Amino acid sequence: MKKKILFVILGLMLITILAGCSNAKNVNTNQPVTLTLWHNYGGQLKDTMDEMVDQFNETTGAEQGIIINVTSISGSAALHEKLIMAANGDPGAPTLPDITTAYPKTALILAEKDLLADLDQQFTPEELEAYIPAFIEEGRLNGQGLYVFPTAKSTEVLFVNQTIFDRFAKDTGAKLEDLKTFEGLLETAALYYEWTDRQTPDILHDGKTFFMADSLFNAALIGCKQLGQELVADDTLKTDTPAYQKIWDTYYKSAVLGHTAIYDGYATDLAKTGDIVCSTGSTAGVSFFSPTVTYADNTAEPAELAILPYPVFENGRPTALQRGAGMCVTKSTAEKEHAAAVFLKWFTSPENNLHFVVSTGYMPVTQAAFGELMTKELENIDDRNIRKLSQAIRTMQEEYQFYTAPLFTGIDELQEQYEAQLKETAVQSRSSYCKYLPGSDIQTAYDAASLGKLEEFSDSF
Repeated sequence: MKKKILFVILGLMLITILAGCSNAKNVNTNQPVTLTLWHNYGGQLKDTMDEMVDQFNETTGAEQGIIINVTSISGSAALHEKLIMAANGDPGAPTLPDITTAYPKTALILAEKDLLADLDQQFTPEELEAYIPAFIEEGRLNGQGLYVFPTAKSTEVLFVNQTIFDRFAKDTGAKLEDLKTFEGLLETAALYYEWTDRQTPDILHDGKTFFMADSLFNAALIGCKQLGQELVADDTLKTDTPAYQKIWDTYYKSAVLGHTAIYDGYATDLAKTGDIVCSTGSTAGVSFFSPTVTYADNTAEPAELAILPYPVFENGRPTALQRGAGMCVTKSTAEKEHAAAVFLKWFTSPENNLHFVVSTGYMPVTQAAFGELMTKELENIDDRNIRKLSQAIRTMQEEYQFYTAPLFTGIDELQEQYEAQLKETAVQSRSSYCKYLPGSDIQTAYDAASLGKLEEFSDSF
């Protein structure tokens, strides 16, 4: 009898020990764990984020004993600064949150300080297969652990003021299909300049610009990649390749001739006044396009927006930039890291993720969300521009390769220097071109204004 009792006691002890081991990562619903969250989603996304956090807390969170508490909402730059201050332990800096949105460049700094949890430990290979592979790979910083989990991504597309374009096309025969390639886009830009120039026959060479790239650096990165080469290698700029020569002509020559805008702000500023007809820019910027255009003489008209996949160089591989932050989990306890992963899995499930991104210009992060689920979700969206954007995104997801910008210390400074130097060079050459033009034909004036400029530009890096 004593032996039986002893065996029962030992058995109960063993069950207790095993249960404790198997549930080491589980959350005790009787003692909920609260996770702090910082994010950079503002505007409409903030409202959607608030709604989703509440939904999680009331459903899966309540079931598994997890509470998400948003403790900071900041713009991307402010959030980056705040995270770095916290990581460095600067005086007055807050404690790092349990979960935060972060771009790879920020996450890299945190990971190098061993402050981030490797999310490979929280997801099975089968679970990760549900996500877009390029999105997952971007989160593997320097080929190491999975430190940035994809939650919402953006890319770049071509936005076109179809109202102006249709008027132009009626007189010239131009077609939207011509804008599928950069070569066709530049030919159309030249045609538009000539068409607008003819409207004031008493004033020579006053045609209007047609196109603008929101980011010249991104345009060069993607253009080179489409043509099979790299703009940046070994952390340095490569401007001596055949691909870059083509990129140079795409922007520089078109800008000097007046076909492409030279501007320090966003393309949406020029779109509002009709100073450009089309632009490449982030899908997340779709909401910044005005439904009307107000011209310099204070006349205004509605502006119908066409949204096309990102242009591709002839004989190039369809490639577009992959952009956007993800979420990082800071190192803490096994319980908290597991709870954070529960939230990430819930947040990025196809239905929930689509609800978050579909009305904002961001892309979902799972394979399933790009299919019928997106079509179904769009049926509830009234915004025509979002519908057009989603169709362009779906086409690109099926046909394009997504490319992640290089990540290394100094990449931001290189990008800033590249864009500032390129614009300054284009402005100077444009001024010289206009001075040469009255006494020369267009080609002679351009040749004189552009002589040696590519070499000068390349030598500045």
